[in-house]
Amino acid sequence: MYPPPHSYSPVPAPARRWWQHPALIITMLVILPPVGIALAWTSHWNQTKKIVATVLSGIWFLVPLLSDPPKKTETDAKPQVPATAPSSSPSPSSPPSFVGQNLKAAKKAASSAGYNAISHDAADSDTGQWDDGNWKVCFQTPAAKQIGKQPTLDFGVVRNEAPCPAKDGEPIPYPKMPKVVGLTFAKASETLAPIGLQRIEPQSAYTDVTLPAAVDDWTVCFQEPEEGKEIEYPKTTTAYLKVVAPGTGCPTVEYTKLRPEPTPPSNDDDSSSSSGGSSSSGGGGQAGVSFGRFCSPVGARAITSDGRPAKCFMGKDGRARWGYAS
Repeated sequence: MYPPPHSYSPVPAPARRWWQHPALIITMLVILPPVGIALAWTSHWNQTKKIVATVLSGIWFLVPLLSDPPKKTETDAKPQVPATAPSSSPSPSSPPSFVGQNLKAAKKAASSAGYNAISHDAADSDTGQWDDGNWKVCFQTPAAKQIGKQPTLDFGVVRNEAPCPAKDGEPIPYPKMPKVVGLTFAKASETLAPIGLQRIEPQSAYTDVTLPAAVDDWTVCFQEPEEGKEIEYPKTTTAYLKVVAPGTGCPTVEYTKLRPEPTPPSNDDDSSSSSGGSSSSGGGGQAGVSFGRFCSPVGARAITSDGRPAKCFMGKDGRARWGYAS
């Protein structure tokens, strides 16, 4: 007889941990699907149960995320506002005025008030505004074409130092140089102050007179710029006023000496020889002339009292005078 077969004892199943309890896994699959899926795959469930649990829990988890949120009704979306009586003061229908302001500041203020802003030259020159800080607003109108969604304002501007024209597009009425000849230097400076010149500089009307430190009571004899000239750029313009001391008469022409050097007398022989010398060197003339004195005809040549060559030139005032013949 054969001996009885050897009996094998069954292998015991591995012990189940607390997190592998089916009740805990099912609860987590419903409440926290990602955690529940992880616990399901560590449990002793067979492969089919694990797959089914993963699919169902995943669908449960993704459906709320992929679906659209519930739409609020108009009543819920808008808070209830108690009815109030209409205001007795209507809202303004026109934008605030920015006329007179610097263009840069006006654009910033317009933007804060809910307006876009563009600008154009208010004069007849159509100059571009490269630096808004150098311009000021003279006119303000609604722009013909709106920029963006906000209403747009169109500013007519000129440079800060220029006056505004009477109407948009007209020439700028630049200030004209007033007449200050005959006034004292102090009164002339007061008259020129509104123009805003860069400087008002006194000069002596006589070339041989030195000005003192204060010339307020001196009289103006000549002025530059001349009376009636337009001053387009006052900030870079200097007015030159040629003055004389109180009680001193004005010279008839500029660049004159108050005490000219006396002309030495000349005899006939000297005149003849001088005339001869002038004829031989300059084609005829006279001797003993002084620079700055009247002469005739234009182009004539002569010799001054100190022996320098002179020629008759036409001056700016339409009068001919002796000048140095180079």
